[in-house]
Amino acid sequence: MTDQDPSSDVTATPSAGAERVRIFDTSLRDGEQAPGFSMGRAAKLRLARALEELGVDVIEAGFPSASDGDFEAVQAIARELRKPIVCGLARCVAGDIEACARALEPAAHRRIHLFLATSPLHRQFKLDMSREQVIEAAVRAIETARRHFDDVEFSAEDAIRTEPDYLAEVFSAAIAAGAGTVNVPDTVGYTTPTEMAERIAYLRRHVRGIDRAVISTHCHDDLGLAVANSLAAVAAGARQVECTIGGIGERAGNASLEEVVMALATRAERFGVATGLDTRKLYPTARLLSQLTGQPIARNKAVIGENAFAHESGIHQHGMLKHRGTYEIMKPEDVGFSRSQLVLGKHSGRHALRERLAGLGFTPDDAQLDAIFTRFKTLADRKREVFDSDLEALAVGRDPEAVGPWHLEHLHASSHLGGNGSASVRLVHEDGRRASEAAIGDGPIDAVLRAIGRAIGRELELTDFQIRALTQGGDAQGQATLGVRHQDRVLQGRGVSTDIVEAAALAALEVANRIERAAPAAPLRTLAQAI
Repeated sequence: MTDQDPSSDVTATPSAGAERVRIFDTSLRDGEQAPGFSMGRAAKLRLARALEELGVDVIEAGFPSASDGDFEAVQAIARELRKPIVCGLARCVAGDIEACARALEPAAHRRIHLFLATSPLHRQFKLDMSREQVIEAAVRAIETARRHFDDVEFSAEDAIRTEPDYLAEVFSAAIAAGAGTVNVPDTVGYTTPTEMAERIAYLRRHVRGIDRAVISTHCHDDLGLAVANSLAAVAAGARQVECTIGGIGERAGNASLEEVVMALATRAERFGVATGLDTRKLYPTARLLSQLTGQPIARNKAVIGENAFAHESGIHQHGMLKHRGTYEIMKPEDVGFSRSQLVLGKHSGRHALRERLAGLGFTPDDAQLDAIFTRFKTLADRKREVFDSDLEALAVGRDPEAVGPWHLEHLHASSHLGGNGSASVRLVHEDGRRASEAAIGDGPIDAVLRAIGRAIGRELELTDFQIRALTQGGDAQGQATLGVRHQDRVLQGRGVSTDIVEAAALAALEVANRIERAAPAAPLRTLAQAI
């Protein structure tokens, strides 16, 4: 390839004279509340740390008044993160505002995000409030919030389907009451880029005091236009974009953070703005989210999908060999991909492992490196080839909540003609006890689940089971994700191994350990027959 490569100039670092667009990530709030993406407190904290390293400006950590668990997660994130603004969502009611203030009290930089619907449809059927009552409620809530927060954001829910003149009136009142950011959500993914640009331009002309506030946008993807609408808003003057890693979120999701950021960077000459993100951490952050939720990244996903920088067509390959700019507008390294395949082996040392992890965007401390190195040596003994994706799987590791008290010491499983299977397991408890059991089932995985349930005295009611390859090659690592129902809650467990039966066993043990730690004496009634 030639040295003159237009894709090599792509960067998300603000250039001289470029205006800054704030990136507001709501993966932990809007994204996490979507089916299939629920995360526990430890998982949320891990993703929050990754978002901080990525360089997002605002992290919406959750909805503190939604539940005790959400409150505790927001508080834990507020206590640990020092660089970004940590934000909590609240309705325009006193109780929500007080909960936000308590949860965010430890934060170095904090914000409250108030929301109230403004469209005719919502005013009539959801709120049963007049136009005047909505404005009064918004102003009262903002004034109350200002007693606790210097940084207040106000969202007009369903803003796109709100009368433009009335929306301008609402935002004028919100800014006068003390809101520093006014958000224009396309709550149901209804608008188009042209309409979004017109709406932002209208608000810039008609909202009183708009020069004292930042205009934000929050677009949903119901028509597949969330990123396009967000970019149209930026082009028209919005200076904050609310988005999520991978575009996760309610229904069809939100604007994808990585797509927005790389569009602004790749087409900087058109937008004239920049973000402060370290785009090399986009792919590692997306991989972490995938590991934490058990949801795979689509191969054809823009920017972070496995095929985003893959070229199979002969014509494309010929063009790439002549000049990479023929078919690539970004370098894979710019978003955290590495084109290296075989990188390390069983004879490699800690220093080489640390250097390679750094190249992939991971910077573990000494204790974390020791744990990764131990797992790496075990994996290197079992695999002929160790790929970058293997190292990423090791680096994101296992949810800290999944540690003990039971550990898998021995596992044997086999399948039989007719579809049946048998399994034997030996578990060791952190207090030194051992438990051995065997079982038969409808295949080896079913048998493993039954055996583990018997060994720990708890049956497992399986509600969901998924399997996917994390890495490449004939000896690839696989991830098993399963759901277990317990007391009206569905808990997820995940296990990673080159042996998928072992991965399923580790996933089942993770769930069982969570249940036991939460209620050591409580019996669990379940079924292990859903494979």
